[in-house]
Amino acid sequence: MRPHLDVAPPLGATPDEDGTTFALFAAHAEAVELCLFDTGDADGTSEWRVPMTDRVHHVWSVHVPGVGPGQRYGFRVHGPWRPEAGLRHNPAKLLLDPYGRAVDGRPRWSPELFGHEVDAEFTGSPEVRDDRDSAGVTARSVVISPDTPRPRPVTRVSWTDTVIYEAHVRGATVRHPGIPEELRGTYAGLAHPAFVAHLRDLGVTTLELMPVHAFMDERHLAQRGMRNYWGYNTLSFFAPHPDYAVADDPQGAVAEFRTMVDTLHANGIEILLDVVYNHTCEQGDDGPTVCWRGIDASSYYRMDGWGRGVDVTGCGNTLDLRDPYVCGMVLDSLRYWAGECGVDGFRYDLGVALARGPADDYNPDHPFFVALRTDPLLRGLKHVAEPWDVGMHGWRTGQFPPPFAEWNDRFRDTVRTFWLSDVATSSANGHGVRELATRLSGSQDLFDAGDRGPSASVNYVASHDGYALADTTAYERKHNEPNGEHNRDGHGDNRAWNHGVEGLTDDPEVLARRRRSVRNLLATTILSTGTPMLCAGDEFGRTQRGNNNAYCQDNDTSWLDWEHGPSQRGLLATTRFLLGLRRQHRAFRQHSFFTPTPRWGDDAMDVLWYGRYGEEMTAASWEDPRCRVLQMLLVGDDIDAASLLLVFQGKADEEEVRLPPLPGEGRGYTLLWDSTWEHPEPPAGETTRHSPGDTVRLAASSMWVLLADRR
Repeated sequence: MRPHLDVAPPLGATPDEDGTTFALFAAHAEAVELCLFDTGDADGTSEWRVPMTDRVHHVWSVHVPGVGPGQRYGFRVHGPWRPEAGLRHNPAKLLLDPYGRAVDGRPRWSPELFGHEVDAEFTGSPEVRDDRDSAGVTARSVVISPDTPRPRPVTRVSWTDTVIYEAHVRGATVRHPGIPEELRGTYAGLAHPAFVAHLRDLGVTTLELMPVHAFMDERHLAQRGMRNYWGYNTLSFFAPHPDYAVADDPQGAVAEFRTMVDTLHANGIEILLDVVYNHTCEQGDDGPTVCWRGIDASSYYRMDGWGRGVDVTGCGNTLDLRDPYVCGMVLDSLRYWAGECGVDGFRYDLGVALARGPADDYNPDHPFFVALRTDPLLRGLKHVAEPWDVGMHGWRTGQFPPPFAEWNDRFRDTVRTFWLSDVATSSANGHGVRELATRLSGSQDLFDAGDRGPSASVNYVASHDGYALADTTAYERKHNEPNGEHNRDGHGDNRAWNHGVEGLTDDPEVLARRRRSVRNLLATTILSTGTPMLCAGDEFGRTQRGNNNAYCQDNDTSWLDWEHGPSQRGLLATTRFLLGLRRQHRAFRQHSFFTPTPRWGDDAMDVLWYGRYGEEMTAASWEDPRCRVLQMLLVGDDIDAASLLLVFQGKADEEEVRLPPLPGEGRGYTLLWDSTWEHPEPPAGETTRHSPGDTVRLAASSMWVLLADRR
């Protein structure tokens, strides 16, 4: 007989040589039962209930001899039903383990899934408890064999060398002809040599995966016969999504994920996970009860004084990281994915929601952030915040503390405005070049605080959320009708330009101008100071046909098409070339912000700014909204860093530009790239050698990259 515990065991299911210890935090519970099920029992008829009699500091536990890996289980939590106090205990509902390492099955939308009474349309009163049993309609947790911590990669990619590639596990490979059909759309598919070779050849260093935590479909999608494709609807913070595995058993899915990480590491590629700790799949107060709500809703979720959920996520609920056990759950989840699964960092969805304090105000010194900075394992990883939520004062770009980098929406909007929406209006109401220069330089106005440096700015112009990159040049209006929400969903401010025709066209002139704009956007993203991020498929011009909120499009709207025509192959070659330039020239990979004054000892500048006529920019020209030509000279140190000139010509017509003087003994320029080129090499007979003071002709809305001679 085991002695009564005075220290709570680890939460979750911990197998040992004699059996398995199960532990659950439930602060307001009056009793907790462990429920064990046979493998393959979908109806729950094999259920065996074991009282969890040990309780220490709100943690209920029991050790069950003879139970080991592969065991399916859940919990039933007895306690008060007092919705006005945020308490919704209901022992008729089988609950997943918040720490479960794997899940078996998926919740099925049925009235039994709800803790309160609902009808066949899932409407009813959240105040009236439902006594129908949910064991036959919900998922079960699975005991998993423990694994030794994964070894960290020998060499971590520095932030200055990092290039992020955002991808969806299924969408990245489900149509890849070079991957065996049975592996497509899976963790194993991402580890296949064909996909790994694409990443390596492209020049990305870091694969950021959209949510891989187990998730479920929302009610409104199920009612339409649709699926949640993106995965921002978490069912388990510790379990990999089983549908992304070739393996059909939960232990095999975990092993497959770990093998994927090891394979990518062996090829020098880091893994970041897009994690959703701001809300869960249980939606609002009228949502289902599958886990946290039935265990201890008042601890897990933010609530007002009447027991109603506080929603700053737009998804019906908000996890309450002010509670130490909830904050601990998130930290334990991060440690698990990093320590036992080997991932290299995380991107935090709606990051502001994780750090709202007692009055729901944003707190950059929130205990969760302090823990990330000080935890021996987590502090050495990469952390990227989506720096907003939908609550009051939720937009916080530039206000996250170290060690966070942040998605820079100001970069996205500024670059799109310069290359697209301002050109569309022929600069009649343009924005000039002042903010463009700030974004090109690493957004010092946003990221200088906290000693973070320019790498804290994750520069992007397209992500999963919004238009595909090519669609910003082909659609001015969102076309989200297939989502079934009458085109009301999705963002309306897209800074896009269709170049005169909405959507598909066979006009060669329109298509050529669109391709040039795509190259302008890509080059600006890749060569700007900061950390560039590409969305998978944008390197070869993927389209979502104008859908800027394809969260429920598990079809060819979202899946990458690997069959490329000539223009797509040209864009792919261009992207590889531009990433190669970034890798080759240190001037594009700044460790610190550019100095606003000459460096001590040599009177040199890191960057020089010139206008259309090769003249230094003045205060008046910086403020002129009609200014549409900017020349940015990145000054090398003449030892191991060359000087490079970037010319941004944002006018709707062809323009003559005078190249600026070179500091020191620089004598000339070599044109490395012109955004009018369909392939990354100059057309036959085109002049690529130029001297300072030369007047050159740049095509409408185009960009040049020139290398300065050292002597």
